[in-house]
Amino acid sequence: MKTSQQLQAMCGELLDWYVQQDRTLPWRIRPEDRAAGRAVDPYKVWLSEIMCQQTTTNAAAAYWYKFLDKWPGVQDLAAAPRDDIMGAWAGLGYYARARNLHKCAQIICADYNGVFPKTEAELLKLPGIGPYSAAAIAAICYKEASNVVDGNVERVISRIFRVQEKLPKAKPVLRNLAATLAGAFSHSGSHVGSYLGHPGDYAQGLMDLGAHICKPKNPKCNLCPWQGHCLAFATGDPENYPKRKPKPERPSRYGAVFYVEQDGYIWLRRRPDKGLLGGMMELPGTDWSVGKPNVETWLSQAPLKGDWQPIEGEIVHVFTHFTLYLTVFTAQVRSSGFAISADVNRLDDYALPSLMRKAIAKAARL
Repeated sequence: MKTSQQLQAMCGELLDWYVQQDRTLPWRIRPEDRAAGRAVDPYKVWLSEIMCQQTTTNAAAAYWYKFLDKWPGVQDLAAAPRDDIMGAWAGLGYYARARNLHKCAQIICADYNGVFPKTEAELLKLPGIGPYSAAAIAAICYKEASNVVDGNVERVISRIFRVQEKLPKAKPVLRNLAATLAGAFSHSGSHVGSYLGHPGDYAQGLMDLGAHICKPKNPKCNLCPWQGHCLAFATGDPENYPKRKPKPERPSRYGAVFYVEQDGYIWLRRRPDKGLLGGMMELPGTDWSVGKPNVETWLSQAPLKGDWQPIEGEIVHVFTHFTLYLTVFTAQVRSSGFAISADVNRLDDYALPSLMRKAIAKAARL
């Protein structure tokens, strides 16, 4: 175990590295920004943290700008129809985040007078804000010396201390070790190394270290400020950490959707809020089964009778826990009684996940 002096030295080295490296993000307030009088906006930070959950920074940035253009403040987001938010989120994935984003904005406006809570403990009470996001927002926006731990940080900590426990069982161990560093930072006084410490800078520096230096493969150990403290580097095996249990093979599921276009409109329906792609729009379709059923079973779940014909070639869509093989059926049918009709020229107005956009595109090419 490292001494308190070693831990404090590590904090100083990380902060000095963070100040010197020039990575900028649209929602980030760096030390030089603070010196120029720019203040952090909790709404913008919260929005970025939710969007960056299980999404790359580059992919999230475009959505972040779009949301700010549509809803520049938390009050605007809270007052917006949920369908508009779901539609703007379409393509970003993990759609429970969008539902919770709207719910969280409404709670902040109703219960906190439109002002974000200022502590990690209070932030944790809000929907969609988990331990990592609460700690990050508290550190970045409110200078709380919280323990910010995401997957990147777990990798850094596992290598620094050469943790032998395998994930996911190792998570509490890694979190406790990260807490020793966060504690060293909070007890080191205002000056850490050669830098006037800020909890948000420490948290963001640690996240950047994992994302851009201590990578899963080919880590840039020669650029790492903690190289001299890293037990995995000292033993020459950093890529062996963190230890993980072998991943089980991703199972397959099978389903079908039914595409009907009538007078420039296609038929859609809304998925239940609970479950995968909850609250999003979709083509009417079948259940997604573990085994591939016969065509008659699928056709028994069609929205109405018709001469349904399958389009050649399945859509293959990979979810976190399974791979879906989706067959698209089309038919010439006429009915005015379907719940939702969507203008084919204005599909961006509808909260369609990428899976359904693939299905519609496949049918439209016929």
